Amino acid sequence: MTPEELAQHISSQLQAALTEGAIAIDDPLPEVKVERPRSREHGDWATNIAMQLAKRAGMSPRDLAALLASRLEAIPGVSSVEVAGPGFLNIRLSAASAGELARTILEAGADYGRTTTNVGRSVNLEYVSANPTGPLHIGGTRWAAVGDSLARILAFTGAEVVREYYFNDHGNQIDHFSASLLARAKGREVPEDGYGGQYIEDIARKVIEQAVAEGEPDPRDLPDEQAQEVFRARGVELMFAEIKESLHEFRSEFDVFFHEQSLHDSGAVAAAIEHLRADGQLFEKEGALWLRSTDFGDDKDRVIVKSDGETAYFAGDIAYYLDKRERGADQCVYMLGADHHGYIGRMYAMARAFGDTAGASGNLEILIGQLVNLVREGKAVRMSKRAGTVVTMEDLVEAVGVDAARYSLVRASVDTTLELDLDLVASHTNENPVYYVQYAHARTCSVGVNATEHGVRTEDGFEPELLETADSDLLGTLARFPDICAQAAHMREPHRVARYLEEVAGAYHTWYAKARVTPRADEEVTGLHRTRLWVNNAARQVLANGLNLLGVSAPEKM
Repeated sequence: MTPEELAQHISSQLQAALTEGAIAIDDPLPEVKVERPRSREHGDWATNIAMQLAKRAGMSPRDLAALLASRLEAIPGVSSVEVAGPGFLNIRLSAASAGELARTILEAGADYGRTTTNVGRSVNLEYVSANPTGPLHIGGTRWAAVGDSLARILAFTGAEVVREYYFNDHGNQIDHFSASLLARAKGREVPEDGYGGQYIEDIARKVIEQAVAEGEPDPRDLPDEQAQEVFRARGVELMFAEIKESLHEFRSEFDVFFHEQSLHDSGAVAAAIEHLRADGQLFEKEGALWLRSTDFGDDKDRVIVKSDGETAYFAGDIAYYLDKRERGADQCVYMLGADHHGYIGRMYAMARAFGDTAGASGNLEILIGQLVNLVREGKAVRMSKRAGTVVTMEDLVEAVGVDAARYSLVRASVDTTLELDLDLVASHTNENPVYYVQYAHARTCSVGVNATEHGVRTEDGFEPELLETADSDLLGTLARFPDICAQAAHMREPHRVARYLEEVAGAYHTWYAKARVTPRADEEVTGLHRTRLWVNNAARQVLANGLNLLGVSAPEKM
């Protein structure tokens, strides 16, 4: 029996008690939640539903719990129900009922843990969105790992997810980038507000080679103004192609690469401004056009069109959000860096000005990620061989590999600064979390191979009533996977999946030390051996499913 099935049984018994007049509670009834007790001495599962409903029922929590306990004991598969403390219900399942979870997991396979929580919801998830003026730095790399994992988790819970990258190709940063390429190509110093690093020389060289190969003049022979346009067009394209390739190799894929410039070229910015004007949300002051953002929770009103007639950068943000909504997104989730914290108020105000909701689970939701600090041999790692001033995605992957990089960046909450010890992350020890989890999966595979060699096969039988406490402990941990996935999606916290997998790995290693899948030399294969192989394989499935949600491989050997 899964915790979801048990919760449904409890709900049914509550409804039956209402129908029969045993209790009187105004509808609607809350959703029943069951959870694993901290101490297994208290049972397999616990619920506080009696405490939630006691006041509405006009009863003490313990009296309501006692009434429910007598009914729950009649549920098939429930061994006993005890009332504890102020009104908790501690529930014990029969061995057979608890063991049936192994069958449930293996029958579901790669779909175990999948829920319908977000079915019918379209989520536009924007992440990374780094300027195409250099390699992805370590902060963008964190978003690539977290954003892709969140997209997988949201899809796993039923959402239709659009992974989007916002290509900032409208603004001064592109001018600075192309000027830097031109300077390096002509042997000059990079402008003070330009970009440095070996990659600038590499891109400049590729621009020249590409132009000449296509029969165009060497841009170094052109006047600076013409040459800079060549470096702008070709250089940005080459840089962005590198970024896309890096993301692909990092297993972070996108459905849409949206160009900021298109908002201006298509008239979308002007249309968004007119939309707000027609709704009476704009006003003129000091020759500029302003959004009444303080009416919607912002700390000050925001300029949309400056006094010189040029649109403010915020106008592009407004048009971009409206474009996402018009493309069918129910929720627009932006994943932004720590330097964008002051950006939240104006964006939420803008969404509300359009009549939308903002904040957690609103039409617009902004997540802010904190910095990543790399450490090696106890010292900070600050410089990249290629980028010069920052550590890049390529630097991290070269140091520890894609699996370790992704897992390590995902397993910490994004609202905390992450200290990443490269020596630990690259190590093959149980102190390294990714190794610990992957090794648990590899061990389940090894146990499966060894079992087959000893004649233990799942197809020869399944007798869950034979399982013991050690087996039930592991199965109880595996049972929580669907709920963990739903929580991670709702809270936008992929790290919950990573931390849960470490818990599964620990539970599996403990089980491995106590429970034998293969018989000893002087033993025959029994139903217990075969059934424990089902438990072993169920653990393997959960580990594989969880690692896949994080974009991390599940090796069969290590």
